[in-house]
Amino acid sequence: MSDSAAEPPERRPALRASDADRERIVDVLRTAAGEGRLDVEELDERVSAAYTIRTLTELEALTHDLVPAGHAQPAATGQGGVVVRPGAGGAQRIISIMGGHERRGRWRVGRDLLVLSIMGGAELDFQHAEVTDQTTTIRVFTIMGGAELRFPPGVDVQVSKFALMGGQDVKLDEAPPPPGAPVFHVRLFSLMGGAEIRQGPKPKNWIERKLDQRRLDRPGPGGREPE
Repeated sequence: MSDSAAEPPERRPALRASDADRERIVDVLRTAAGEGRLDVEELDERVSAAYTIRTLTELEALTHDLVPAGHAQPAATGQGGVVVRPGAGGAQRIISIMGGHERRGRWRVGRDLLVLSIMGGAELDFQHAEVTDQTTTIRVFTIMGGAELRFPPGVDVQVSKFALMGGQDVKLDEAPPPPGAPVFHVRLFSLMGGAEIRQGPKPKNWIERKLDQRRLDRPGPGGREPE
């Protein structure tokens, strides 16, 4: 065999992690901390490792014990973490009656999703969602209740709304989505209720703020200078 022959797969060097891969893994770690799967010390250690590890295999190992059985590791994408994976399944109804629902992290969304809140609320984060179609339609009804939907940058969010004795607050990225980005059609209807649509990362919770403060308190690069 000539020297120009392709190198066997088992002898090829491990794939290097990209900046997007690192941010994807850090988002998973922060979500896990918010869910109580990691404490502040563990979050600190793993986030620090995420920015120093070189290979993709080592990077993804940081979240192996945080992904429930039967769920795939989040795939790297150019659309803020949203993965389009055709097939059956996915949430089709989220109904809150005098109660509440919260969905975030990795979850699968059907092509048509109904969100109904009657004297209740729903907080839905699509930043790492898996959708079954390039176009997803979400109908949100809030009757004396509320709903908050958050989407990642880089997806196409199209909103239509109607409110009667209620209110709706929509704040989306000014930059146009890239060609071929997943599309979310969001239809809002509020009766003595409200809905909020946001695009981009959620403000840091107390765990993340505490972690940032710990880093500032450390001596050396990135922290306070020793006295």
